[in-house]
Amino acid sequence: MGVSRVSLAGEERKRSIMTLLNEKGKVNVSELSQIFDVSTETIRRDLDELEKDNKLKKVYGGAVKFKVEVEPPHYEREFIHAEAKRVIGALAAELIEDNDVIIIDEGSTALQIIQFLESKRNLTILTSSIPSLISLIDHQKRGLYDGKIIFIGGEVNARHLRVSGPIAEKIMEDFYVNKSFLSVDGISLENGLTSYDLDRALFTRKLIRSSETAILLADSSKIAKRTVAKIMDLPDIHMIVSEEGPPSGWIPSLKEMQIRWISPVSE
Repeated sequence: MGVSRVSLAGEERKRSIMTLLNEKGKVNVSELSQIFDVSTETIRRDLDELEKDNKLKKVYGGAVKFKVEVEPPHYEREFIHAEAKRVIGALAAELIEDNDVIIIDEGSTALQIIQFLESKRNLTILTSSIPSLISLIDHQKRGLYDGKIIFIGGEVNARHLRVSGPIAEKIMEDFYVNKSFLSVDGISLENGLTSYDLDRALFTRKLIRSSETAILLADSSKIAKRTVAKIMDLPDIHMIVSEEGPPSGWIPSLKEMQIRWISPVSE
C-alpha cells in the first residue's frame, strides 16, 4: 500500500488518528497499524478509548466520524417513522387491561397508544407529555377514554412539550403504577437505554423505578444506538415493543435478561 510508518506515543497517536479520520471520514485498523507501526490490538484499544470519549464510532474493521445528533422537536418527531409508531402504539395498547394504572411518557411513539384505548375501562393514566394530556382530555370529552388523567407537573420544556426535572421526580415518589410505556433515544446491549437529554434520562429512570412492568416502545431506528445520557441498563426493563423483530444477535441476550420482545412477527 506504500504507507509510511511513524512511531508515536499513545495520546499523540490518538490525535493523529483523529486527524486522519477528519480528513478521510473513515479509518481502517490494518492501515493504522501499518502507519503507526503498532499492533492491530493497540489500534483497537485506541479506537475503544476514542469511542468512549464520543470522538468516533467504531465499525467493523475500523471507525467512522462520530455523527453528532440532537433530539428533533416534538412536532417533527410525530412525523418521523409515523407508520412504525402507529403499529407500536396498537401493540402496546393490547398490553393494557381494565383498571390498570399506567404511565404514558412524553415520546411521540407513546402518544400513539391513546387512540387505541376506547375499549379499556377504568384506567388511570399519568403523563408528563403535554400532547398526550391534550389528547387524553379530547378523547375523554368524546367518550373515547374511560378513566382518570393525572398530569405530572414540573419544569416545562417548550421545544419538546414535556415536563421533567426535580419537581416531576418528586411527584413520582408518591406513585406506583402497573405498567409504564416509555420512549428512549437509543437502545444497545452494551450501553442500555440512553437519551439525548440528561433531565429526561433522570426522569425516565424514576418512571422505571416506579413501575411493576417497564415497557419500552422503540421503532427500529432506535435499536443498536447510543446517545449521550444513560438512563438504565437493559435488564431494568421487562418488554420491548417494536415494529420489527430483534436483531438476530440480540436473541440470546434478551432470553438471558428475560426481556420479552413484542412485534408484529412475534410468535
